[in-house]
Amino acid sequence: MSAVLVEDGPDKGAIWHFGEPVKEQRALENGSAWADLSHLDIVAIKGEDRLTWLHALTTQHHEQLQPGVWQEALILDPQGHVQYQFLLVDDGDSVFLVLDPGYKETLIEYLNTMKFMLRVDVRDASGEYAVLRAPGAQTDLGGPFALVPRGELDEMRKVFSENATQAGTWALDAMRVAAGRIRIAFETDHKSIPNELGVLNKSVHMAKGCYRGQETVAKIYNLGNPPRRLVLLHLDGSVVTSPAQGTDVMNGEVRVGFIGTVARHHELGTIALAVIKRNTPVEAQLEVDGIPAIQQVIVPA
Repeated sequence: MSAVLVEDGPDKGAIWHFGEPVKEQRALENGSAWADLSHLDIVAIKGEDRLTWLHALTTQHHEQLQPGVWQEALILDPQGHVQYQFLLVDDGDSVFLVLDPGYKETLIEYLNTMKFMLRVDVRDASGEYAVLRAPGAQTDLGGPFALVPRGELDEMRKVFSENATQAGTWALDAMRVAAGRIRIAFETDHKSIPNELGVLNKSVHMAKGCYRGQETVAKIYNLGNPPRRLVLLHLDGSVVTSPAQGTDVMNGEVRVGFIGTVARHHELGTIALAVIKRNTPVEAQLEVDGIPAIQQVIVPA
């Protein structure tokens, strides 16, 4: 079957599936699949101070980042809310930030305001490079990934296709949801803080120096609990339709949160990531658009 494309959202125009999403998911699980992520944007940062500079701006520890090692990082606003999410990799000369479409212009603008006297140069490199999800065992970030010059992209696609099954975003989303990995604007809103999202000691390094928004993260981590928590919901599979992203999560007549990404997993059935009020009982029978849902804890209540 020919490729079916995503019709809207940040992945618009990317491949959704090839007619056999279950086969694609299994291939991802056993390391024999690849995926085209060339629709994602890339920001390149060149200069001697690039890693120490990013170390001071993001939630992640970058100072000893080795070439070829992929990381995930966040940039927070002064109140600790999630503002940007990206993957990054250094090639020994430049560091490349990979992010969802719709964020690069404001990110570049922000980074340029923070340069001061440091030796860094920020540019949009989306037309120069692309990212592919490479064949191989799934990593904690959803990789492995390959950063490819655009001029070599067709050849790399051909090489990957000779040895692996191509998968689409349906399969990638199913793997991500099952692993409890958030995606900005799906599991986040204007109030989201890292403590709610299962990213502490992952994309948020808990033993590094100051960064914007750290006071909120540290205060809640040390003295309290976040107002909400990320959960994995198992939805009643007898219902054919799936709720849309953003649909209310209900505990009886009370709205307790919202749905993020919904996916059909080849073993788990219909699953979703949701952000709900922290004090919602773990054993509560929830509903999403009338569909019963059972919680699986990601962030402890």
